[in-house]
Amino acid sequence: QVQLVEFGGGEVQAGGSLRLSCVASGSAAGYNTIGWYRQAPGKQRELVATITRVGRTNYADSGKGRFTISNDNNKNTAYLQMDSLKPEDTAVYYCCADVTYRRYWGQGKQVTVAS
Repeated sequence: QVQLVEFGGGEVQAGGSLRLSCVASGSAAGYNTIGWYRQAPGKQRELVATITRVGRTNYADSGKGRFTISNDNNKNTAYLQMDSLKPEDTAVYYCCADVTYRRYWGQGKQVTVAS
């Protein structure tokens, strides 16, 4: 049973923009917090941004001022708008939803920023 489905991603030139979407279903739709992590080749998975159901946001320093996370509770969907992208933003981006006592992960979306 798929709980998180991600959309978006792809390849863009440095300075460009991309938007990721994550649709939660089933048990994951009852999330308290939803957000995005990323993992670049040879590196550990790291936080990008999260948002609570009531709209409280948290950003990693790397994305502050460039990335914007939002959610639509009626659609159980979270969005990550990424602007002014840099080559170092290249990674697989994973949607993550925290439900009481459990964390769900999406399948990941590749984001490639060409210099």
